[in-house]
Parts: sequence; structure tokens; C-alpha cells
Amino acid sequence: MGLLQEWREYAYAVEFESKTGQAIWKKYFDYEKKVYEALLQNPEEVEQGTVQGLADKYGMDVLHMTGFLDGINDSLKEPNDIENMTAETEVKLPLDLEKLYFNMVLAKAKWLYEMPVWDELLSEEKRKEIYMSSKNSGTVRNDQKVGRNDPCPCGSGKKYKFCCGRN
Repeated sequence: MGLLQEWREYAYAVEFESKTGQAIWKKYFDYEKKVYEALLQNPEEVEQGTVQGLADKYGMDVLHMTGFLDGINDSLKEPNDIENMTAETEVKLPLDLEKLYFNMVLAKAKWLYEMPVWDELLSEEKRKEIYMSSKNSGTVRNDQKVGRNDPCPCGSGKKYKFCCGRN
């Protein structure tokens, strides 16, 4: 079994609200914040090394480092092949600061996107713009109203009034 699969089974197999789940995620979030604080001190410098090496550097086990790499992967300029990762896999962390901030807001990780270091990295206006963009990214707008006799948008082939438009 690969590291990513092992992490997901470890972290997501337990109910989040349970004592065990709370303990797993508290430990992960503490590690996560510590690593982000270090990475954001010098974001131009690309952190790299083996999964095990980075875990050792940041004082965590390989499983939690795998979770961190899974979480940050969408915020990198060049994502890593995390699906096939082993402890000896070389990874690079070229941060895309705007994507990272966007994804932190999207994940509702207030403890991360409100870190003071962001004041030095992105202007207040830029952070507000990214924040609003992230908050609006999940908003679905349906500009056209479906008429009673129009085909139903669900694709059934029925008129709207005989399908999803029924009360």
C-alpha cells in the first residue's frame, strides 16, 4: 500500500467528531501550521527532499508528512506525484502563494490564512480579492428561470411542470 493510501485510511477512516478523530486531526493541524510557518518565512526558496527527510526536518512522522503533502499539492506551481509516493520519494514544494491562500480559505483553515506572515507576503487588497474569489467559487448561479412548459433541466425529457416543477 502506498503512503497516500495509508494516510487516507488512517485519517479518514475515523469519525472526525470522535475522540480518536479529534486527536488525529489536532495533531495534524499542529504539524501543518508549524510547517507552513517555516515555509512562508522564505517562500521563494523551494523546499525539497525525500518524504522521510522532510518529516524528520519538521519533527513529524512520515504519515503526517504525507497528509501535509496531500494537502499542499494543489497549491504548488508543480504538483508532486503523491499517488505513488514512498518515504524515499523526492518532493519539491514550489509555492504558488495566491493559490495557497485561495485553498486555505476554501478549506476554511482560518488558523492558516490568518497567520501574521501573510501581511508581508500578499497585500491586504490582494488577500481580500482572493478571499472573495474563494468564497464565491462554490456559489452556483442559475441566471435563466425555467418556464413551466420548458424541458426540465434534469434531462428527463419531460416538461418542467410535470417533473422537477411539481409541488
